[in-house]
This record gives sequence, structure tokens and C-alpha cells, in this order.
Amino acid sequence: MSKIALMFPGQGSQKIGMGKDFYDKYPKAKIILDSLEKDLKKIIFEGPKNILSLTKYTQPAIFAVSIAAFEVFKDLLRDSNIDFIAVGHSLGEYSALYSAGFFGFKDGLSMVTARGEFVQKASENNPGIMAAVFGIEKSIIEDVCRQVSDTGVCEVANFNSPEQVVITGTISAVNKAIELLRIYGAKKIVILNVSGPFHSSLMSMASDRMALEFGKHNFNFPSFGVYTNYDAMLTSDPFTVKEKLVKQIKSSVKWSDSIQNIIAAGYDKFVEIGPGKVLSGFLKKIDNSKKIFNVEDSISLKKTLEGLTK
Repeated sequence: MSKIALMFPGQGSQKIGMGKDFYDKYPKAKIILDSLEKDLKKIIFEGPKNILSLTKYTQPAIFAVSIAAFEVFKDLLRDSNIDFIAVGHSLGEYSALYSAGFFGFKDGLSMVTARGEFVQKASENNPGIMAAVFGIEKSIIEDVCRQVSDTGVCEVANFNSPEQVVITGTISAVNKAIELLRIYGAKKIVILNVSGPFHSSLMSMASDRMALEFGKHNFNFPSFGVYTNYDAMLTSDPFTVKEKLVKQIKSSVKWSDSIQNIIAAGYDKFVEIGPGKVLSGFLKKIDNSKKIFNVEDSISLKKTLEGLTK
């Protein structure tokens, strides 16, 4: 039996025109994307970039395009003898949960749309920035975040790979942390082009509002498990997943640990489904011995289906 891990991207992977190739060529993708509000579909296919990059549009856009890609991939994958698990980065966790059957597209889109609005509102109320830090131990980064806490909020947003950790928080505190991390020997620091301090305690309002939102939706027992961002553990209980999703918004994304746990469980083929190849890049930094595929258009889909059957 083949063991395949599905990976779904989060915010930052968006690009104008994503999903259009699938929309034009595959009826199932067309049905999914036609179910979106006309304004959102137009923004996905035509932009402009600054509007697509607004969190309230970005999140449902990436979710919808990822699901369209997944449904096309699933229909064309002829091998039924597969042991799947899934994992998604931040917003991508909702796509992963959909792929496993925790909820349907309508519920998923509703939750993701609400999440995008809540996160954007929290970002407007609590402005902040995020920065990717390269080439320094995560223990040092965590210590620096503690050192600058008197300046404001500075926390770890994402443990993406052994080489990259993202910090998040108020502008003053993150800038102070950047100064210290350069002194301590960080190889590179990049301020991210995002609209708020995601995955920090500044997102508590969004987390609280999502807890209420989840009360409107029923989750199912899935056909396979999902490794959750909050604790990097395999989860299949729908009630537990809801609790972890609430915490996920204001907590670190434990991506590197999730991937390492997936590898330890014997999965050696990874398929990134949705726009871009950001997660494939992280995986190469974590363990470059694994087979990595992606599905974002008909060309990459064909290569992936051929690669998985070899």
C-alpha cells in the first residue's frame, strides 16, 4: 500500500489566475469555483493583486482553489490502494480537513470566509508585522522574543523548517527582536508582506469569534487523519479538531514537527495541492530524501500522477 501525505498551502501562496487552468479543463473544478461569489471568482482570476492580498479575500480564495485542485487530483488518481494522511499550513489546515472528510465544501468555505474576516479585523485592531528568520537556532529566537516582551508582543508564528522560523507581534517588539537576532548571528531576516501579526496572542479576538463560528457547523468523523498545526499530532476526532482550530489562530504553527512526525510514521511521498510550492521548499529543508510532487495546474497534475504510479 502506498503511503501518501497531502500538503495544503496557506496565506502567501496566492497569485492572480490561480486555478484558472483547472477551471477551464475540468468540470469538477469549474463547479467548485462557479459556486463562489462572482466578485471573489473575478478577484482570483483577474486581481488586482492588492485586493487578492486582503486577508478576507485571500483565505477563501486559496481554500477554494486548493479544493478544486484536490477534487481533480482525487478523480484522476486511479490507485485506490493508498494510505492517506493530510496536513495544511495555517489556513491550509482547513483544506486538509476537507480532504479527509471532516466537513463539506459549503461548510469549509463558510468557516474560512469567517476566519478571513475575523483575522483581518483583529489585524486592524492590533496592527503588527511578521518576519522570517533564517540560520539561527529556534531556542535563541524564542529567548529573544522573551527578552523584548517589555517592548510589546513578540512571539513565534511558524516553525517552518530547521532553517526558518517566523516571528510575529507588535511593530516595536518585532523590530527590537530583529536587531537582537542580527547581533546573535541570524544569517538572514525578511519582513513578510502580510496584513497583520498572524499566529500571535494579538489574534485572540479572532480565535474567540471562530469558537462561536464552529458552533454553527457539524464536523464528521474523517476517512483519514490530519496532523494539526497546534500540536503537530495526528487527529481524527472532530470535537478535538474544533478545539485545536480555535487555538491555532493565536498559536505557533508547528510545521517542521508535523512533517517530521509524518516521516516517522512511514510516509515518503508528499503531494502539495494548491497554488505554489512553498511547502515543498520547506520539506526539502526538513528532509530532502523524500519524493515531492505538486498539483496546481494540469501540467503539474500530469507529472504528479505519472510520478505516483512509478
